[in-house]
Amino acid sequence: MDRADAYLYGQILGSHSFLLKGGFLRPDEYSEIDEQYFLPGGETGTAATVLSSLGVSVRMDGTWIGTKVAPMLDSFYADKSVDLSSLTYRSDDEGVMDYIVIAGTVRSPMGRFQTLFSSGKRWWGIPKKEDIEGCRAAAIDPYFGEESLLAAKICADLHIPYVTIDCPHTHPLHRSAAVNVVSKECTPQHYPGMEAEEIMALMIRETDGLTIITQGSGDMLYGRRDSGIHRMSPFNVDVRSTLGAGDTFKAGCVYALLHGMSDEDTVRFASACSAVAISRFPLPLHPPTLDEVMGLIRTGEIRPD
Repeated sequence: MDRADAYLYGQILGSHSFLLKGGFLRPDEYSEIDEQYFLPGGETGTAATVLSSLGVSVRMDGTWIGTKVAPMLDSFYADKSVDLSSLTYRSDDEGVMDYIVIAGTVRSPMGRFQTLFSSGKRWWGIPKKEDIEGCRAAAIDPYFGEESLLAAKICADLHIPYVTIDCPHTHPLHRSAAVNVVSKECTPQHYPGMEAEEIMALMIRETDGLTIITQGSGDMLYGRRDSGIHRMSPFNVDVRSTLGAGDTFKAGCVYALLHGMSDEDTVRFASACSAVAISRFPLPLHPPTLDEVMGLIRTGEIRPD
């Protein structure tokens, strides 16, 4: 792939997911596994899968991949518009993986990320200008410190708008992002005891970009400094699994940037992408298609593609 529509930088994992029968895990009780998979995950890996399904070509970089993760990624993306050539391969490590137990709308992720981040060692790639130039939009996960900021600086130098996630109003990525999507899981960490409207008021003062706060089944808030705060209800669908919902929302925002959507249309499109995603499992094998997303927006129903 010579030129990609979008550049994605951040977490790219091998995700082991387990869908349980009969409810979530209970101490000292047996649980039956209904389905299990080893597929691409992480905020960037999932977004790349969704964007490819929407017809967008992607180049991604971020987490180093290793002897167990790399073959799975190569096989999975072989027939998709996702360029893996920027990823760093490590022959001395299996690669970063997580393990996710799921039952309906409840899930519990497990991994070794606290150990990895506290090691003081870098286990992710360094963004390169040649990988980003020529793209028309980007998405940057905030987890990789100076390297995440470098990706944002390169985007700014090249005048490429980017989407980020879960950055508080004081974060440099928030201030220069075209879109910052903040989840309900993130707000209590940075803004304990504050209402969503109070948080939005803080955030829109610090950026010219669009800020979106998602609240699960509750209303989404979105706005800018010059247009104030608006609300939108999410789509009502039957939920199979919420795994990847936020990553899919991010992918929808990237698609919206590529197509010059208004703020209202951006939020609606991203919400529809996320709604389609949570209606099936596993998401990487059944990502939303553009026809499904547009059909949901038009009719309020998810219809077979």
